Amino acid sequence: MSFEIGLITFGELTADPATGQLPEPHQHLRGVIELAEVADQAGLDVIGVGEHHRSDFVATAPPMVLAAMAERTRRIRLTSAVTVLSSDDPVRVWEQFATLDLLSSGRAEIIAGRGSYTESFPLFGYDLADYADLFREKLDLLLRIRETNPLTWSDGRFRPPLREADIAPRSLQKELPIWVGVGGTPTSAVETGARGLPVMLGVLLGTVGSHSRIVDLYRRAAERAGRDPATLRVGLGVQGHVGRTSTEARRTMYPHFTAGFRDNNHQRGQGFVLSPEKFNAFTGPQGALVVGSAQEVIDKITAYHEVYGISRLLLHVGFGGMPQAQLLASVERLATEVAPVLRRELAVPTVTATTPGRG
Repeated sequence: MSFEIGLITFGELTADPATGQLPEPHQHLRGVIELAEVADQAGLDVIGVGEHHRSDFVATAPPMVLAAMAERTRRIRLTSAVTVLSSDDPVRVWEQFATLDLLSSGRAEIIAGRGSYTESFPLFGYDLADYADLFREKLDLLLRIRETNPLTWSDGRFRPPLREADIAPRSLQKELPIWVGVGGTPTSAVETGARGLPVMLGVLLGTVGSHSRIVDLYRRAAERAGRDPATLRVGLGVQGHVGRTSTEARRTMYPHFTAGFRDNNHQRGQGFVLSPEKFNAFTGPQGALVVGSAQEVIDKITAYHEVYGISRLLLHVGFGGMPQAQLLASVERLATEVAPVLRRELAVPTVTATTPGRG
């Protein structure tokens, strides 16, 4: 199995640090589609679109964005990053992504998550007190939908039962990939490992090794459930930028990254300030951010691989409204200077995956 390199975008609308102007939503959305097109042509493996339900993000409906990407690309895999399954209907999620799979000739994936941004819960009429139970029930149902059609299901308390329900279309792929997005919550990692599902670990700040316990818990839970941990895939989503030089990469990313945290983070306008000194620490050899020259980025991803045993890395690029030209240049470097080295050096043996249980 080759090591996979890809991208994540949230489509956030951030004021330009120099001018204070916000991008026009329709233009920014076209830029997101262009990002996928360039990534595909340059040879990256995956692109993911995050789901956020606020006016400062244009990607409130990732399946629609991914469908547009499907028509402009040929080989890159298309995934949510993440689908906030807790506040959605698993039947509708399946219909959307199975349709995407047909449109893209079998390139669709789902990364399902509880959601670290919580605006969608009141928006769609869910109680945050049910945060964990909603996800468990809805993931159970989504996996059953993938497994069986027509489907009879009456195991939940958040939606009516299904009786011989014909849930269509069916995906082109024999088994549409469903990953689970996990942050720093041990319970999430344990439950995902017990199900035998691939995990996508979201890393924000901190250090390279700050989430090692989470992955260890994931693999131990898989083993206790009778699954071979070696068959399970671990991916990593982390923010970064590939520059011509170390200095140029940090100088380009810093103002936009800090603006994104100030304007588009979980709590808007809370006065978040990341000093240049702290930013440099987070981009250093032990820091979580993947920023620098191509060789620095290779070294950092290799370090992540050594700690977590990852087989996929998705770089969250352009956070905070980085200009399109600089963003696309970073993507080109990632695809042509970084990815070939990592695919050669970090390839993992092919394994036969087990079929996930129903939870």
